[in-house]
Amino acid sequence: MSMQVTTSRRSFLKGSAALSGGLMLGVSLPLLQGGPALAAGTVHTPNAWVHIADDNRITLMVARSEMGQGVYTSMSMLLAEELNVGLQQVRVEAAPPAAVYVNALLGAQITGGSTSVRDGWEKLRVAGAQVREMLVQAAADQWGVDASSLQASNGQVSGPGGRKASYGQLAEAASRLPVPEKPQLKDPKDFRLVGKRTARVDTPAKVDGSAQFGIDVVLPGMVYAALAQCPVIGGKVQGFDATEAKGMPGVLEVVQISDGVAVVADSWWRARKARDTLKIQWDEGPVALLSSEGMIDATRAAAASATPIEISKPRGDVAAALQSAAKVIEAEYVQPLQAHVPLEPMNFTAHVQGDQVLLLGPTQFQQGAQGAVAAALGVKPEAITLKTTYLGGGFGRRLELDFIVQAAQISKAVGKPVKLVWTREDDFTHDFYRPVAVNQLKAGLDAAGKPVAVQFKVASQSVTQRAFGLPANTLDPFMAEASVPAYDIPNTRHDLVIHDTGYRVGYWRAVSHNMNAFANESFMDELAAAAGQDPYQYRLALLQDKPRFANVLKLAAEKAGWGRPLPKGHARGIALMEGYDTHMAQVAEISLDEHGNVKVHRVTVAVDAGHLVNPDTVEAQIQSGVMFGIGAALKHQITVEAGRVQQTNYDRFQPVRMYEAPRVDIVLVPSTEKPGGIGEPATAVVGPAIANAVATLTGKRIRRLPITAEVLSRA
Repeated sequence: MSMQVTTSRRSFLKGSAALSGGLMLGVSLPLLQGGPALAAGTVHTPNAWVHIADDNRITLMVARSEMGQGVYTSMSMLLAEELNVGLQQVRVEAAPPAAVYVNALLGAQITGGSTSVRDGWEKLRVAGAQVREMLVQAAADQWGVDASSLQASNGQVSGPGGRKASYGQLAEAASRLPVPEKPQLKDPKDFRLVGKRTARVDTPAKVDGSAQFGIDVVLPGMVYAALAQCPVIGGKVQGFDATEAKGMPGVLEVVQISDGVAVVADSWWRARKARDTLKIQWDEGPVALLSSEGMIDATRAAAASATPIEISKPRGDVAAALQSAAKVIEAEYVQPLQAHVPLEPMNFTAHVQGDQVLLLGPTQFQQGAQGAVAAALGVKPEAITLKTTYLGGGFGRRLELDFIVQAAQISKAVGKPVKLVWTREDDFTHDFYRPVAVNQLKAGLDAAGKPVAVQFKVASQSVTQRAFGLPANTLDPFMAEASVPAYDIPNTRHDLVIHDTGYRVGYWRAVSHNMNAFANESFMDELAAAAGQDPYQYRLALLQDKPRFANVLKLAAEKAGWGRPLPKGHARGIALMEGYDTHMAQVAEISLDEHGNVKVHRVTVAVDAGHLVNPDTVEAQIQSGVMFGIGAALKHQITVEAGRVQQTNYDRFQPVRMYEAPRVDIVLVPSTEKPGGIGEPATAVVGPAIANAVATLTGKRIRRLPITAEVLSRA
């Protein structure tokens, strides 16, 4: 099962640009037309990424959104490394929408898919090396010496005879020089910053309150909006009575937009209170007929009847191998809808003045925001100025553009700068949810218990079809992630079925790695049990020619004490996955509390993520992903009745509490491979590790998440 999916995310999204309603636009780069006012005095722009002021202040334009994953630090480290300056000498600005800032791995200016470091690894080092060589050449030209006799470090160029000049003094001349196409990059053995544990550059601002999140934005003359949306997603306004709302203190206007009715007031609380008095007649539409259980049933039915799409080329003869197998195992795994619900609710600030638009707020998709607002308002994309703030969490939700367009429409209607803020309940009930998934697997074992054939099928909704217009019967690579694991099995077939439930879905942290890794790694444990073999050793025997997989599996097992005695009532489970070019294994140690709830005591993680930029951030992201995955494995799901989401706040969608958080032990594998992504894979691996531990402890194989006390009691 070592075949690879051949359709890349980048090639798909790039090819989908024409289908995206104008969201993926090439934009001219205003920063190269005179330079930004990022520091006192004149600012010079040797390339699109680096700006150097006369006073020697260096600014990096960061094209990825900072939502807690540490990109402002890691991107700055890559630049500072090649510029030969300290990290404290580099300031950060969020890049505007522009073609030069496109994420090469995704084909758009997007933060997602654990791509920030992978995309920036060479790009930002090259940018720093280009500027360094240009500064050195500028000094050489001024001093009439050979550039090879000069050195650039700590913000200055030095040369023979004690000559010195700061980067700021040389920046104007350097910016007029040709940009070197192939600058000399450092050998990794000479790195001073990259690979070292480094404190995050954004921590002080977040501690002292000076960091600006979208919800902090204030503009002169700004007013506030609260939006009433149909309780059934996609419903439309038939009519409304705003008499009471208009008479309430501070209310300025009540306006209807495409997604509902907005109350605009001089404070958000007044807008919210008035919104709740609106009397609205809704056309709930066909979504009102949907339920979450009906979606699962329909997806299962589609898996049985629809013509599947090949994820990869079949290997061997699966049918014949299954027919001759000594034992055949079948299983179905189900995952429910999931919500993103980042702690900062959806919000955005917009100021529409004629055909000029200012947008400020948290987004993961700058070009998409610019294009969607341009289309909604009928203005040119280049007339839209977008400034990205810090994001109070994203997880894929802020790839969506609904709340940004809403803010712009309200601002246009009232002629003032408007900050739109959703309530927590709005956020829960109007998400773009991770779709339901049904995975069906079948395997044949020989007399020794070794798998001779595996048949894999995943049925789910295509987010890419909804978001980018994926044509019917086309492979969606975002559904196929982690579907083809590395195990050496001679006969394999991997298919997917796209079934549109009619519900609104979106990309969710780790996307389809979640359902496919849960299915594959749970199934491997089931095969090991059927063979009467240890699940760790069973996997290891199938990884003889996969050294990176085998290494992390061994390291996780050894660090966790696999095979050593545990306290009474405890058990371990193991799982393995490659995702985002990162190889990861996890071991979960669990027990049941007095109420029958699963308690996770310890999670051991071994990671080969290639060359690490900031090991401290890598560990933090692994810890974050583990906690996120524990929530989905043990607590979280979205249920729908009559089109209405039943979980409206954290009281029915409880986060993992501090007392529930396990100890997380992490082994980072030293590596010279290209960097892998780290923000997402841990989320997908912890679920099957927990499920496997539960099966070992209780003898009950739970194939549908979440694993609650009620589910266990009925199993």
